[in-house]
Amino acid sequence: MTLHVAIHNKQWDDARCAIRGLQFDVAAGEFVAIVGPSGAGKSTLLKIIGGLDTRYDGQVTLPAATRLGTMFQEPRLMPWLTVQQNLRLVRPDATREHLHALLGSVGLQAYADHFPNQLSGGMQRRVALLRAFMVEPQLLLLDEPFQSLDAPTAAQLRTLLQDLCRHRQPSVLFVTHSLPEALALASRVLFLSAGPSRVILDWRVDLPAGRCIESPAVLDLAAQLLVRHPALLSGGVQTAPTA
Repeated sequence: MTLHVAIHNKQWDDARCAIRGLQFDVAAGEFVAIVGPSGAGKSTLLKIIGGLDTRYDGQVTLPAATRLGTMFQEPRLMPWLTVQQNLRLVRPDATREHLHALLGSVGLQAYADHFPNQLSGGMQRRVALLRAFMVEPQLLLLDEPFQSLDAPTAAQLRTLLQDLCRHRQPSVLFVTHSLPEALALASRVLFLSAGPSRVILDWRVDLPAGRCIESPAVLDLAAQLLVRHPALLSGGVQTAPTA
């Protein structure tokens, strides 16, 4: 599965331009992180790719019948449904035994009949992540899925995501504000400008697999990038002056 994105123009109703001249491709099985300042249109970009926003000028090209999984900034579990009922929303044919096996793989087998308000925030995110994988996605869209979590819980979920991706091999687009998180998870990072956004740097991450955000190699690379491009996280790509 290859994804091709070419968004010429995305405008809001008040005529503000959110995205202009943004283009990139994602190869089959590639994990691509998207980093940019607040208001750069990162969530809007994922909505366009996921088909939730069709009011734009451009093309998003995917093979027909591509299976799509999505995880939003909030878990978005239906509060009146149990954990297993929430999972059945995307796979109505799933048996109770199959669901229990899946929940067991993320340490939640004992919570199959619990409601979302009976789960911690980290547990709800695990259910949401499992739900995104229930359709065996060929393309997985993740919009800051681990924000607002404490560091140990976020680390557990990153490891879970890495394990699921290693076994299922989807193409992934992962939006984050955290440069170390992007460099730890992705094989490639797209840096966006301030709005109207476009890709200002396409960086391939040449680090061993299975890394975490606290690893020296990740922190080293993050520091090197910011020395080379001091304005990168605020949406600029000016190269630092040499001595």
